[in-house]
Amino acid sequence: MSAVARAQGCCLFDTAIGPCAIAWADDVLAGVQLPETTRAGTLARLRRHVGAGVPECEPPSFVQGAIARIQALLAGAKDDLADLPLDLASVPPFHQRVYAVTRAIPPGEVLTYGEVARRLGEPGAARAVGQALGHNPFAPVVPCHRVLAAGGKSGGFSAEGGTNTKLRMLEIEQARLGQGPGLFD
Repeated sequence: MSAVARAQGCCLFDTAIGPCAIAWADDVLAGVQLPETTRAGTLARLRRHVGAGVPECEPPSFVQGAIARIQALLAGAKDDLADLPLDLASVPPFHQRVYAVTRAIPPGEVLTYGEVARRLGEPGAARAVGQALGHNPFAPVVPCHRVLAAGGKSGGFSAEGGTNTKLRMLEIEQARLGQGPGLFD
């Protein structure tokens, strides 16, 4: 069953970086969306992933807990969110593998696209890793903002605001590159 077929509800919620959106099914998150320019735009982009007809409604308790943790992360808490259940049924297998590696990156740390590819056992797949992360329907639960281009360059970011949003999220997490100073020191 796909995420579109399973999503039962969705809602907007405020964070330190703006209004995010979340969708759920019985016991899994069907999608999470970082802020767009407007609240309506955020909800519309989420619904592109989970289905246009998914109703906006009050979230069940497990989703309220996920929202609280996402809000805390985007305010600087060191929560990797790795235990939040995701509906990956409609996600291609390669993307699932990329998301698993990405979910293992702790807040404040980063990998490059090439490092993710090597951890997958596919060292030549850096570009494919970037494409998978560009289609991530669960940001920031799948923390694609923690994956950089070679040499510590920001690389792309598909959320509203592009790389500025990515860098802001890394700044909130006080990201460190290797053992040296933080990204913004």
